[in-house]
Amino acid sequence: MAETDLDERVFETPLQGEGEQFDEENRLKPEFIRQVRESLRDDNEDSTYDLVEPLHPADIADLFELFDRDDRSVLAAAITDLMSGEVIAELNDYVREDMLESLPPEAVASIVEQLETDDAVQLIEDLDLTDQRAILAEVEPEDRAAIENALAYPEETAGRLMQRELVAVPESMNVGDLIDYLRREDQLITDFWEIFVVDHRFHPVGSCQLSWILRTPRDIALTDVMKRDQTLIPVDMDQEEVALRFQKYALISAAVVDESGRLVGQITVDDMVHIISEEAGEDALLMSGAGEGDINEPLRDAYSARVRWLIANLGTAVVASAIIAFFGAAIEQLVALAVLMPIVASIGGNAGTQTMAVTIRAIAMNQLTRSNTKRILLRELKVAIMNGVTVAILIGIATALLFTPELGAVIAAAMVVNIVISGLAGVLVPVAFERMGQDPAVASSVFVTMITDSMGFFAFLGLAVAAGLAGM
Repeated sequence: MAETDLDERVFETPLQGEGEQFDEENRLKPEFIRQVRESLRDDNEDSTYDLVEPLHPADIADLFELFDRDDRSVLAAAITDLMSGEVIAELNDYVREDMLESLPPEAVASIVEQLETDDAVQLIEDLDLTDQRAILAEVEPEDRAAIENALAYPEETAGRLMQRELVAVPESMNVGDLIDYLRREDQLITDFWEIFVVDHRFHPVGSCQLSWILRTPRDIALTDVMKRDQTLIPVDMDQEEVALRFQKYALISAAVVDESGRLVGQITVDDMVHIISEEAGEDALLMSGAGEGDINEPLRDAYSARVRWLIANLGTAVVASAIIAFFGAAIEQLVALAVLMPIVASIGGNAGTQTMAVTIRAIAMNQLTRSNTKRILLRELKVAIMNGVTVAILIGIATALLFTPELGAVIAAAMVVNIVISGLAGVLVPVAFERMGQDPAVASSVFVTMITDSMGFFAFLGLAVAAGLAGM
């Protein structure tokens, strides 16, 4: 597949953001957006083209995302020559899907053939099966076979992410042979940083960085200069785990191998930057129950993703309400209990959310495993106790001054109990979900909130009754 020239990208990128189109934070200025919109409304395609032409493909993609759905097709028609595969690949998933659906299959196929395999797969994987087949029918047989092979792997795995384009050479070569090969072959990919050395079964046995090759005499065997220790990525590995490997070992690229250990592709760090960003944002959104949280997401999808967790939260809130109802007589006798209850629940909820966020991140980063769960639990318990005592002293003194010393002691004790329970729940709930093979970010917040609210009310009202401040 066609590639973007590396030199153009290296020298072009630093200039982005220096013109009148960008503000100090490298965002497209409202004035520039307004100029493009007015040019479109005046049907002045030449002016629109002149305005957009200096932009980097990633900035053109940003421009599309700032326009309404109807205006995007008009803009695309005005800058057809600029609608490269790079621009399409940089588009938001929903925006890209809308645009591709409006194009004929042959036009999409032309874009697909400009891209590396991994970008081409990302381009069409979310389309309907019928649309996929229509597009692939227009793609060159070699490229079509590579894309179909990638689509056969599960979503969010290394098989979907990897690009088939790579440089692999036999271990029998020396440095001079390799340099001659690289200069002679005109079908090699344009951008690569690492060369994979393989045996006769096409199993990777080592890798060489280009800098090593350039600094090594020609007569030295590749087996003497290559790095034998490699981080090999199984083709079915989850993309989040792949990202952790790149982060942990500071990889630029990594070989992807199939079940037999045969080299089938490579993953590069530029792909991992996107994955790390996506996974981090995805976990934060899942914790809040906001679904994918994309502002371009269709209204129906956004509604269905959010409302089910609100309904689940409504059900868990009933538990807290039942506890309040159980202590209704006590609340009637001492109105101060009703005033102070939300404070206990709120502080406990915040404490639980803090611990839960730390735990989920530790699980995602492989920092929390079965081998150190007990140590992490004890650590968070100590933090919870220290936080609980600190907050309890403050709220206890304030309550004693405003109401009575006895009530101050009760709320202080309830605060310690609830923050400690919140800390334990913030660790145990995500760990339990992870042990059950579920994503701990998906439903942890609902259950942690239920525990902190319920136990906060129960501890405060129960201690108040036990202390004789109110009867039942």
